This record gives sequence, structure tokens and C-alpha cells, in this order.
Amino acid sequence: MRDLVIAGGGPVGLVTAILAARAGLDVTVRERRSGVIDKACGEGLMPGAVQTLEALGIQPEGHRIAGIRYVAGDRVAEAPFRHGGGLGVRRTTLHETLLVAAAEAGVRPVVRPVGMIVDAGDHLLVDDEPTRHLVAADGLHSRVRRLAGLEDPAPGPRRFGLRAHVARAPWSDFVEVHWAAASEAYVTPVGPDLVGIAVLSSLRRPMSEHLADHPGLGAHLDGLELSPVLGAGPLRQVASAPRAGRVLLAGDASGYVDALTGEGMAIGLAHAQAAVQAIRSGDLTSYDRAWRRIGRRHDLLTRALLGTTRVPLVRRHLVRTAALAPRVFSAVVDQLARPA
Repeated sequence: MRDLVIAGGGPVGLVTAILAARAGLDVTVRERRSGVIDKACGEGLMPGAVQTLEALGIQPEGHRIAGIRYVAGDRVAEAPFRHGGGLGVRRTTLHETLLVAAAEAGVRPVVRPVGMIVDAGDHLLVDDEPTRHLVAADGLHSRVRRLAGLEDPAPGPRRFGLRAHVARAPWSDFVEVHWAAASEAYVTPVGPDLVGIAVLSSLRRPMSEHLADHPGLGAHLDGLELSPVLGAGPLRQVASAPRAGRVLLAGDASGYVDALTGEGMAIGLAHAQAAVQAIRSGDLTSYDRAWRRIGRRHDLLTRALLGTTRVPLVRRHLVRTAALAPRVFSAVVDQLARPA
């Protein structure tokens, strides 16, 4: 019987597997897709995520991120990171680096999705595979979350994300967040000659139409062709609890507020650490407590920012207010950038 089956072979699932294997657990990863997987994400790692990976000896190639900059027309507010640098890194580069690290730890994902979970008391049956524990790291639309009976309806407006790249040198070491009435455009340097562009909005329309609302980006993108666009959403997902018996939800599978603050990867990696610690200790209730602690600060700040920016007047003057109160803006960014 295995100690652990992990559903989902993305970054959170692979880090969970690496931690578990290094701790001596018998672990396997189940993933429905093979090879290196791309997906729509901002591709920016906050300092907390960078530090977690470095502690594991994992250092993917990318572009250093010095902080966060808000832009609206000629208004600019910026906050350098206070506790180490972030990293802009292609999703495919991160995934490939983690696949190598997992293989070195003795774990290679099996191309097979989780189709059924049976609680057998002192263990689980994941399809026909007996295991003591299951960690769901299968993303926003987690199948395991539904199979475990932990899916709840998501309230509020439905927001979606789009992501593409332009082949050019970054013009800044900051992640730039460009604000418009109906969307935010995130600009992330991910390499010496590559910049990621992501858009978040509740309006479902082509990326070109969204970018037309951000004329401040025009001078940087003029004459450049966007790569193929990937999409994700709806972003808001709700889990009734982070755990059902021996099934633990981690990362986006355990619920997601919004990509507005860019802290998702740091949260997911912290979930991975807490899940392995709980499994090793035999006290699975410790994961419930750790999960609440890890997400508390992030959820409060994200919900507050989402709520206030739905008010048109507040949204219109957000960057101006942040520029006039740099200490407050810097303090908020610092809270988000700290290790989870």
C-alpha cells in the first residue's frame, strides 16, 4: 500500500511529491496529461515562493522581479519587495525544472487521472490503487474536490484570465499592473527577450480588445505579435473544507479567490509543505489549521481589493491613491510578498 497518491502533476503536486519522497514516503503522482504542461497564469513567483523553491535546491531560470508597479495613464505607484526578489519564469520552464527534481527524488508522474475514491477506513482506494492518503493538487476545476464532496458554489462575479507573450526585452524589473475600467493587464518579465502579458476581467472577449483598453501598453507592444493566447476561469472556486478524511486539498484545488494579488503559487507551495508534515505526523487535523493560517492574510487582502475595485470611482482613483500613500501601498505589497 502506498503512503500517498497525488492527483495533479503541476507545480504544487510535484513539490508535494518531492517533499514526500525526500521524507521517505512511498508516493506516486497521477496526471491526466503527459510531459511539460503549459497553462494560463501570470508566471510571476513572489519572494515567498522563490525562497521555498530555493530551500529545496530548485532554481528555475527566469528574470528577477524587484517589486510591483501599478499603472493607470500617467499615474504610477510602485513598491519594491522588502524580503528578497521575486522571479518571472515561464510556466513550462518551471514545470520542466520540477519534473527533473521529482525524477531525481524517484517520482515520475503516471498518465492516469483519478476517476474514483473509496474511503476504506484506515486507507483509501483511488480507483484500484490502495493508499493511506490522497492529496488533490489538480487545479481550479479539481475533479477530486468534487469526488470528495467538498465542492461549493462560488458567489460573486465570474472573472477569467488570458495570457500571451511578446518577444522583446523587458522594459522593467517590476511586475506592472495596468488598470482600466473593466480589466487589469499584468506585465511580467520572464526572460531576457520575453515578456508575459496577462489580463483579468469579468468580460469574456478577445485579448486584443482587452489590450485596447490599456493604451499605456501600446508603446511597448507596438509592432509586436502576441503569441497564442491561453485562457483560464472562472477563477473563483470554493471548497467547503480543505480536507475530507484522508483526502487533502492543496493549491487552487482547495479554493481560489482571484489572481489579482499574484500570490497563488506561494500559497500552493505552503500547502504542499503543510500536507506532507501532517501526513508524516499522523495528525491530519493539523493540516486544517495550517491551511487556514496560510490563506488568511492572502484571502483578506484579495477580497478587500476585489470588493473596493468593483466600485467605479474607487477603481478610477486606485493608482492615484496608492501613489499618494506609498507607505500604505508598500505595506500591502510586503504582506503579499512574505512567505506564506
